[in-house]
Amino acid sequence: MSEIVNGSCNCGYVEFSINMELKDVYVCHCSICRKSTGSGGIAVSVVPNEKFDWLSGKDYIKTWNKPNHDWETSFCTNCGSPLPGKNDESSTYIPVSLLDSGFENLKVKKHIFLDSKAVWEEVPDGSSA
Repeated sequence: MSEIVNGSCNCGYVEFSINMELKDVYVCHCSICRKSTGSGGIAVSVVPNEKFDWLSGKDYIKTWNKPNHDWETSFCTNCGSPLPGKNDESSTYIPVSLLDSGFENLKVKKHIFLDSKAVWEEVPDGSSA
């Protein structure tokens, strides 16, 4: 039986569930993710679309597509929290900071796009691009 993982935005208007255990975290340091989050990047897990479900708050979800780029981000229109979004045609990325449960076994598997990380950001030795 799969574990049900729940998550929500900061105000709680948008809620979602994931029907699987999460383990791997990918930390993206690209300039797009930095600007989208206002931080050094974003820590996400990636799940198959069929394992992800919105529970509430779909009316509060706004999606922005970067012009001339195959990238999009979603956020809550009430509190501004970054929300899960399209990773590719078959999967959804989940900002792990939104998890209300199921985060106990999460481990960073890989740091990505280190070539464009912020100059002030320190990344652990041994991290791979």
